[in-house]
Amino acid sequence: MGNQKQKICLCSILVVLFCGITSADARTFKIVSYNLENLFDLTRDGTEYPEYIPNTDYGWTEDIANIKYTNMARVIKDLAGDVVALQEIESKKALINLRNRLKDFGVDYPYLEIADNKATVVKCAVLSKFPIVEKKEIEVDDIDNEIARNILKITLDIDGNHIILLINHWKSKRGPESMRIAYAKRLRKEIEKLNKGVDFILIGDFNSNYNEYKTFQNSEKLNDSGGITGINHILGTIQGTEMINEEMLANQTEGGYLYNLWLEIRNTRRWSYNFFGKKGSPDNIIVSKGLYDGEGISYEDNSFDKFHPSYLFKKRAIYRWQKAKKGTGRHLGKGYSDHLPIFAYFSTNPFRLKADDTSPGDINPIELKKIESPKSLLDPNTASREELMSISGIGPVLSERIVAGRPYRTVDGLLRVKGIGPKRLKKFRPYFLIR
Repeated sequence: MGNQKQKICLCSILVVLFCGITSADARTFKIVSYNLENLFDLTRDGTEYPEYIPNTDYGWTEDIANIKYTNMARVIKDLAGDVVALQEIESKKALINLRNRLKDFGVDYPYLEIADNKATVVKCAVLSKFPIVEKKEIEVDDIDNEIARNILKITLDIDGNHIILLINHWKSKRGPESMRIAYAKRLRKEIEKLNKGVDFILIGDFNSNYNEYKTFQNSEKLNDSGGITGINHILGTIQGTEMINEEMLANQTEGGYLYNLWLEIRNTRRWSYNFFGKKGSPDNIIVSKGLYDGEGISYEDNSFDKFHPSYLFKKRAIYRWQKAKKGTGRHLGKGYSDHLPIFAYFSTNPFRLKADDTSPGDINPIELKKIESPKSLLDPNTASREELMSISGIGPVLSERIVAGRPYRTVDGLLRVKGIGPKRLKKFRPYFLIR
């Protein structure tokens, strides 16, 4: 009941802010994050992991590398993101090779950047369909004689609106929480330099669960910080013992709190990594108050999800890049990554609240914009995502699932789509026709 009151309260605030704003010229776009599990080039630089030194007994050869690039490009193509934040890229050469392989698939990302000012083994990078108007690398001090990866900060121009992405790859859990706190403090310092109300997103592999303050609490190996976590306490995704929700984010006066989009989906689905049966959420998209203020860029409510097609799994496990001898031997030329990609939609429309999968289901939030119904019947096999979203009740996530589930022999075939049951199909049926 408390969740319902929060939603209604936030709706009331937002209706006042955004009433009367038109959406005729708005653009909706998709931002993706994907850890590629070591995408290396074929040039020996001296900084490679031993198994990625070209043409050794580990078998990182041109033929094997081509398979890895093709597999990664396939996933990114299917993700259909407009902006792709990447982790574990060795070099700009590797990034360009990936972009070229995507062109072979008919997908072009004209803009790219990589955090390569520091000679770390792997780096953060980005591919974008939108212009990158500014790039900065945020240097994290080396920790215990271990070189820390730079945070990549880019500013995108979306039809004249600017949004900042801060792309992260924090220290793995081979090290304690204090090592990740070093990244969080440097990131927080950079955030505090931003102008009030600026639109920004923290994204990438934080090697921290969305609720790390709970999951690491009893670990002697990880908890060397007295219960303080980088992702929750330093970045401000928690207040006391309560995770920041959308209402708390929008109503804050100082602007220091941030909202983790994993809270948009049911807690049983909040994972993108599975380490020998232990599921976690190291990959995160964390958003700022500016994305809820009705100006510039806005978050498309409840559009966050992970990308999990069947081909990214084998025997119910994530189908990671395969190496012999239980991951310590030669490259086998099979598999993808040990992470699942995550994504969310954003828009140049003002924010509007939607009922979500985590709510009781009887919430009827006030509609802040009217979506025009389709002017003719749609074929679910050929309709674009935008056409599908013109049907009331179909948002970015459901439209993507419908497209991914093609082909459909009959309208009843839509029952295969996650989120469409008999009652929902009855509501949608009048808008569809299989031609």
